[in-house]
Amino acid sequence: MISLNSKAKGTNFERELIHVLWKSGFAAVRVAGSGSMSYPSPDIVASNGKITLAFEVKSRTKLPVYFPEQEIKDLIMFSNLFGAEPYIALKLHRRGWKFLIAKDLIKTSKGYKVDEETFMSGHDLNEVLGKYVQAKLPECGIGDRSGIFDKSSTEVDGRDSADFTQA
Repeated sequence: MISLNSKAKGTNFERELIHVLWKSGFAAVRVAGSGSMSYPSPDIVASNGKITLAFEVKSRTKLPVYFPEQEIKDLIMFSNLFGAEPYIALKLHRRGWKFLIAKDLIKTSKGYKVDEETFMSGHDLNEVLGKYVQAKLPECGIGDRSGIFDKSSTEVDGRDSADFTQA
């Protein structure tokens, strides 16, 4: 059973995320009864009229973080019915927020987990809100960097590297 203190802390992190969403131009609300009803419901629902998001919010001091399988299934089910994009909003102590989608989680025998690599590959809030796309390098083996860097070129964005030298 979750202690009142843990529940209060969780509520505070949900409220923190709601404030950030409102400041970013999204209407956001905590869902009453989240986790205590027989119907699937996320912790937070937010929208700007173009993008609708559903968040399951967690705050932890360290990794790994585990999620029961049903919790993730419920988030996805609700999101599909509501027309929202489902995200797990995870805040680690002294490391900030990362936003994960279900397919990024690691499957375990009882559900899912987030480890260090998964956390680091999570999305930033501005990416989730559609403000930018975070470019990530493709996975490649050692020595297989063809197509990523062209060492023979001295151009950056159509300008020669000499254009960037300081006088």
